[in-house]
Amino acid sequence: MARIADLLAAGRTASFEFFPPKNEAGWLSLGRTIAELEPLAPDYVSVTYGAGGSTRTRTADLVSWVRRQTSITPMAHLTCQGHTRADIRDILINYRAEGVENILALGGDLPVAADDHAPSDYRYSIELVHDVIEFGGFSVGVAAHPELHPRSTDRHADRGHLAEKLRVADFAITQFFFDVRHYVEMVDELTSLGVHKPIVPGIMPISNLGQVTRMAHMSGAEVPAWVIERVAKSGDDLDDAERIGVDVATEICAALLDAGAPGLHFYTLNRSWAARQIVANLGLRPTT
Repeated sequence: MARIADLLAAGRTASFEFFPPKNEAGWLSLGRTIAELEPLAPDYVSVTYGAGGSTRTRTADLVSWVRRQTSITPMAHLTCQGHTRADIRDILINYRAEGVENILALGGDLPVAADDHAPSDYRYSIELVHDVIEFGGFSVGVAAHPELHPRSTDRHADRGHLAEKLRVADFAITQFFFDVRHYVEMVDELTSLGVHKPIVPGIMPISNLGQVTRMAHMSGAEVPAWVIERVAKSGDDLDDAERIGVDVATEICAALLDAGAPGLHFYTLNRSWAARQIVANLGLRPTT
């Protein structure tokens, strides 16, 4: 296994994100996806955490499976929502016993149902970051929003909070976005605040325009008109839409690498085809 901070220090990374499936069919499908991506030798993969900590057990199960059954370094997402400090300590103890070395410490989403909202000892992700670092033994990442966090009051406050997190964390991974300018401006703004930690851009290949537009709206991101127009040319042909989405993502990735991005993190939605095509287009890994 490897610490992500060390991987980023050694050179450009390529990584993928998965979410814990809800049923046996989903686990079988994800197993095939990981098997298809493993030959690309990803530097690491991340595993998401459901709203309000709702996938706590399934997240841990998937992280443990990746750790034990593959050659890939896993990173576990961990959120503030629905957790006491004792809960977090127990989770970290278990991850350490598993040999997991990487945590992405997040604020997290509230559960959809109000009665599912469990008590939390955390209000902001910076508090969770400090606790994970104090526990020791983990490389710690945080989230960054190039187009500002949806709950930010203003740009100055948003960048200030992100700078505060990155002064103690090792790296950041961004929410997905489609305008490279947003990423470059964010990095420049953090540099002006004296923060130089690696910020890995998150990439969402478009296969379903409606789905991605809804996800972007929830995260405070925008799908530019030029992206919508290009994908819309596919009409009802879903395969063509996915091919166009790969072309768009490849162009965005190439521009990000030219701008100095330290790596690329692909939101796979538990599918492999688009991510494999983009990696091949960019020549990031040997073809298999």
